[in-house]
Amino acid sequence: MVSLVLLLTLTFGMIHFVPGDPVRSALGLTAPAQLVKQRRAQLGLDKPLWQQYADYVDRAVHGDFGTSITSGEPITEIVRTRLPTTLRLAGLAFLAAVLIGVPLGVLSAALTRDGRRRYGELAFTTATGAFASIPGFLLAVAFIYLFAVKWRFFPVAGESGPKSYVLPIAALAIGPAAALARIVRVEGLKVLDEDYIRTARGKRLPARLIYLRHALPNMLTATLTISGLLLGGLIAGTVLIETIFAWTGLGSTLVNSVTAKDYPSVQAVALIFGAFILLINFVVDMLLAVINPQSTISDQ
Repeated sequence: MVSLVLLLTLTFGMIHFVPGDPVRSALGLTAPAQLVKQRRAQLGLDKPLWQQYADYVDRAVHGDFGTSITSGEPITEIVRTRLPTTLRLAGLAFLAAVLIGVPLGVLSAALTRDGRRRYGELAFTTATGAFASIPGFLLAVAFIYLFAVKWRFFPVAGESGPKSYVLPIAALAIGPAAALARIVRVEGLKVLDEDYIRTARGKRLPARLIYLRHALPNMLTATLTISGLLLGGLIAGTVLIETIFAWTGLGSTLVNSVTAKDYPSVQAVALIFGAFILLINFVVDMLLAVINPQSTISDQ
């Protein structure tokens, strides 16, 4: 609740921390004074600050984000039509990151446990460290040049079918997948060194049972925690990726709104992104409490 109130307060403060008159900035210096006055009244900026804040919280709670300064379109309608694109892109990128990162981390832990295959460990840490440190927008530009412009395997931009998803998802997912693989490997090495794993090996259990039934479930706590952080980062990462690939989601809407100084739209999109990240963290905490109740007890 405290985080939500803080988020509402920060997004409300955006329009008031901007130097000058945000309405005049959005409409332009040559806009008629009467139009500026009318738009300020529509946005409620002519009211006392405390009343503006109360009205903003009330509208946000009821899903009313006002009207875009530049287009005059209800922001709720903009969100309704563009949010699914952002969620679809972030969700598919998250799925790709998990499907790549978790098996890769488990495999690396299994192959390099007990100090085995030092060169394999070095290659894994070097490669995953490099990919995890490359910003997604740089990967996006490189992918566009190589796979869309030079070799023409995929479309350059736009959401025009299954092939148009490949490059944006790859640009978003590669870094998180590498980071997740590193975390899973570290946790995997700890789990594989536990006594119950040695006991399972002593009983000559099949490797499939040892890794899937005994090792993997005990890696879930750290994996789930980092996965929640990665999903929040992927949602935020859509801002640049959608802009680069010319997708009409909330990410590109945020960039366009900032450029056009459409502050109500910026407020709304920032609030929605922040709310999703808070929701993800809440869901992760609940899942951790179910999977590993001791993690919540130790935090208290």
